[in-house]
Amino acid sequence: MAGSIAAHTFRPRDLVGGHVVLDLVNTVTARDAQRVDWLDGYPRLLEWAALTGEFDTADLGALRQLAEAAPDEAASALERARELREALHALVTALIRQDAADAPDAAGAPERFEGHWKRAATAARFTLHGNTPQLRAGVEASGLDFLAHELALRAWDLLRSLPLERTRVCPGQRCGWVFVDSSRGGRRRWCDMATCGNSAKGRTHYRRTRTGDTDPQPPTR
Repeated sequence: MAGSIAAHTFRPRDLVGGHVVLDLVNTVTARDAQRVDWLDGYPRLLEWAALTGEFDTADLGALRQLAEAAPDEAASALERARELREALHALVTALIRQDAADAPDAAGAPERFEGHWKRAATAARFTLHGNTPQLRAGVEASGLDFLAHELALRAWDLLRSLPLERTRVCPGQRCGWVFVDSSRGGRRRWCDMATCGNSAKGRTHYRRTRTGDTDPQPPTR
């Protein structure tokens, strides 16, 4: 993935995808410009995972200990999580555009995701969550790949049921985040009105009142 890697403290406003898998995809910002990867290390991945509230704190604590004991292995696990993220981004955006079979940026994405899913499924256990059969990853079997494995398994469920008519790519400047519109009217355009939405409104107002001047820079997340 071309672009840069930058430290970022994750905040609740970074979780706008409507699903933890889409929030993983959105750990890269400015996909429509100079991409910036916010996962600058394995501890940052754990920070993000804790913020989502989707993972057991004991599991995250165990991963933190494993990462501290084996930093090189943690770095390799982080790279695999990034590879999963990029395969998912290519798949989801191609599905949104309805050109999954032909999109150049999706070339090889199904096979890449399949590889991640198969590794996750091999390490997973079959469980019943209420009356729902599930494959669930565990730290004991997956080790430092636990988050990538669990997210790959959840991504399979998401991709099969993704509401494409309500799944969108934010058109905001230096954004490109993916989100599911859960609003009643289904007319949500921006990932977050407080950032991209208000920024776009501000630029429009500025152009109307200061024609010919340089647009102000949109606020950073």
